[in-house]
Amino acid sequence: MLAVPLLAGGVFTGLLAGVLGVGGGALIVPVLYEVFRAMGVEESVRMQLCVGTSLAIIVPTSLQSYRAHKARGAVLPEVLKVWSLPAFVGVSLGSLLAAVVQGWVLQSAFIVIALIMATKALAGRTDWRIGDTLPSRPVQSAYAFFIGMMAALVGISGGGLVTMVLSLYGVPIHVAVATSAGIGMVIPLPGIIGYAIGGWPHLPDLPPLSIGYVSLIGFACMAPVSTAVAPLGARLAHRLSRRALEIGFGSFLLLIAARFFLAIVWR
Repeated sequence: MLAVPLLAGGVFTGLLAGVLGVGGGALIVPVLYEVFRAMGVEESVRMQLCVGTSLAIIVPTSLQSYRAHKARGAVLPEVLKVWSLPAFVGVSLGSLLAAVVQGWVLQSAFIVIALIMATKALAGRTDWRIGDTLPSRPVQSAYAFFIGMMAALVGISGGGLVTMVLSLYGVPIHVAVATSAGIGMVIPLPGIIGYAIGGWPHLPDLPPLSIGYVSLIGFACMAPVSTAVAPLGARLAHRLSRRALEIGFGSFLLLIAARFFLAIVWR
């Protein structure tokens, strides 16, 4: 019975990754949270386990999404080159911070990031611009570092944040989505290692087959399904309008933010 929501979550995660260019962590984390709650995982380690497992799941999903978008020629290779290293450093620092904070802190970070992205998406304002061209390399590196750190704290690939930043500098939404999928392959890797190491002292409180804060059961149930479905989502993305993508993304983020807000209030 626990595998059913994980498999269903894998389907929706793959679609989300392909359509929006994100690794699907915004969906994986809440799905895992409910599953691990039903399994009786202690609240003190539950959110960390969700985030660590989410980072592992979104690697193959982001890879499939990126390949599908790249085949359509919609990726900005220069952005991938500039952003990859600072994003890697940021997620390394974020995973270290996550190992020493309480679960409600990670939930709060998730809510803040979700609300920022949802506001930008639902507003649908094409005139919200910081500039008409991408900023200098140091500024882009600063964006990448911050996004990497936030991604490690909330268990996402950072694709949604990358898409938002690129669109603020005039990058077309479909190109921004495709490029963010490429960056989403890099961001989770050091985070996975950090969560695996950070959770090692808490193994008695974690489910069987867990490597630190990374659940192999969660990975095995969700990763193959989401990876297989991601190319379908990418094809769907190129058939949808910019506004349809924005409304769907923003509405989903508001629902997830509300769920975690209630979790904090009722904890």
